[in-house]
Amino acid sequence: MNDNLRENAERGVFSGKLGYVLATAGSAVGLGNIWRFPYLAARYGGGIFLLVYLILALTFGYTLMMSESTLGRLTEKSPVGAFKYFGKGKVSAFGGWINAVIPMLILPYYSVIGGWVCKYLYEYIVGNVAGTASDDFFGGFITSAGAAEFWFIVFAAITLIIIVLGVENGVEKVSKFMMPVLVILAIIVAVYSMTRPGAVAGIKYFLVPDFKHFSWMTVVAALGQMFYSLSIAMGILVTYGSYMKKEVDIEKATHQVIFFDSGIAILAGLMIIPAVFAFSGGDPDMLNKGPGLMFVTIPKVFESMGFGRGIGVLFFVLVFFAAMTSAISLAETSASTIQDELGFGRTKATGLVAVIMVVLGSLSSLGYSGLSFVHIFGMEILDFFDFLTNSLMMPVAAFATCLFIVKRVGINNISAEVRLSSKFRFEGMYRVFIQSVAPIFVVVILLSSILSVLGILNI
Repeated sequence: MNDNLRENAERGVFSGKLGYVLATAGSAVGLGNIWRFPYLAARYGGGIFLLVYLILALTFGYTLMMSESTLGRLTEKSPVGAFKYFGKGKVSAFGGWINAVIPMLILPYYSVIGGWVCKYLYEYIVGNVAGTASDDFFGGFITSAGAAEFWFIVFAAITLIIIVLGVENGVEKVSKFMMPVLVILAIIVAVYSMTRPGAVAGIKYFLVPDFKHFSWMTVVAALGQMFYSLSIAMGILVTYGSYMKKEVDIEKATHQVIFFDSGIAILAGLMIIPAVFAFSGGDPDMLNKGPGLMFVTIPKVFESMGFGRGIGVLFFVLVFFAAMTSAISLAETSASTIQDELGFGRTKATGLVAVIMVVLGSLSSLGYSGLSFVHIFGMEILDFFDFLTNSLMMPVAAFATCLFIVKRVGINNISAEVRLSSKFRFEGMYRVFIQSVAPIFVVVILLSSILSVLGILNI
């Protein structure tokens, strides 16, 4: 490999393992941890869902994370270039581009939701606790085209400014600040939630596995959440891997990211589920609100607290940090692909990402107001983009990556790259999963998603 590859391509680089781990953990820790994980845990049996998720994350998740990160470090390329590195062809081109396009499609609608978080944080800062807890506040906000669009642009602008600053000065510095603060805030809110009267039942429900709640759908839901939560099959891990120095212990770093991400998901569950139990008596309708759990149910909980304003500010600062770190990784991956494939500088590449964000993000934002008449397969625009990327494209991208590693790259080449800095203790498990188990799992997710949207399977 050309020693001057990074220099010639004007690529950034993380300063060391801490920068890589915090940036990658920041990518993994996002809105999926804060509202999606608690919602799915509540719906699919609490403790048993948590147990299944952790097992899958440490096996299947580990396998795909190691594959993508190592592929990035080996080639020092973003997804498209990484796949082309081992020979041109339709399979390589498809695998690279689907990994590259996914973050470009997720970033716009994700930024819309980030704008919702900004709006709620602002309302708590100015003291509008009762207003946010009213039944019609959330619906009134997202159906107001001007307000929703404004906060979407605010969130998008913050994200893009960080990307323009670069890898070490932007992405890494922000992650090093945000991630520790996020953990501290999560612990504070979780402790407060768990110490409310009646919260013990929620803690028990979330942490103690009850096998009578286990079903095949528990596994399917946990698999889907794992993709969403660990940034698998989005091109992010390939891109961040390409910024990793050769001396970084890639296996240890991968385990640290999984533990960090899972820890935040558990803290999120301890923030939300005990609070809902405490203030609703474990009402199933309250637990199954999905996105509304964060924007509708939790504000009602804060209103009933003695220090609701302060806790609300802490909570939405935490959610803002989580949303921002994930948005940064999506934007960075998109900008990196544009830099590599079109030869643009960072500023110009970020400008093109901004155009994509504003155009597609505005469609999602206006999908609840000016474009509310548009429905695709019965879904609103934002929901459709979410289904397209997370339920269809990501399983396909993961399958393509597994096939590419086994057939084109070669597992031995992956192993050699890992062993430059790691002992590769779990190589045996890795080989079994990348060749056999992982491809089967991603096909199951894909088929389950298709059957779900057709109304044949209820996920």
